[in-house]
Amino acid sequence: MDIYPSLCDLAGLPQPNGLADESPRPTQHLPMTPTEQDVIKACGEAGIRAMVAAFYRRVRNDDLIGPMYPGDDWEGSQERLSDFMLFRLGASNAYMEKRGHPRLRMRHAPFQIGIAERDRWLKLMGEAMDETKVPAYARSFLDSFFKQIADFMRNQPEP
Repeated sequence: MDIYPSLCDLAGLPQPNGLADESPRPTQHLPMTPTEQDVIKACGEAGIRAMVAAFYRRVRNDDLIGPMYPGDDWEGSQERLSDFMLFRLGASNAYMEKRGHPRLRMRHAPFQIGIAERDRWLKLMGEAMDETKVPAYARSFLDSFFKQIADFMRNQPEP
């Protein structure tokens, strides 16, 4: 059995004229760049929610970014980030139904977010991904995504 699928296999189509596909096969499997769908397949909704919960357990006790979060609404904050992540990964529309367009910069404008806050957020999320054992393939997508978003949230000049 050939472990490398043909183009017809990938497209879910039968081989032309019922013939076996004779297209050349790679000698080494090179992974493609992971997608949102790959992350959901690897982690599932429960895995994303567990990752966010692990993140908020850290934020709650963090001296730098913890004070930015409403002390009386930790569960709401956790639900909003979980819903946002599932929306962004194409698994659920709950975020849009509850909150509308993410408008991330607007929602974070009241908080002073500089390099230190960005880096701390990324550190805590990285620890949460470690704790919940996010698979490496999904982790590569999430690391890149989180770095981009965290940098986008910065609203303070560099020192």
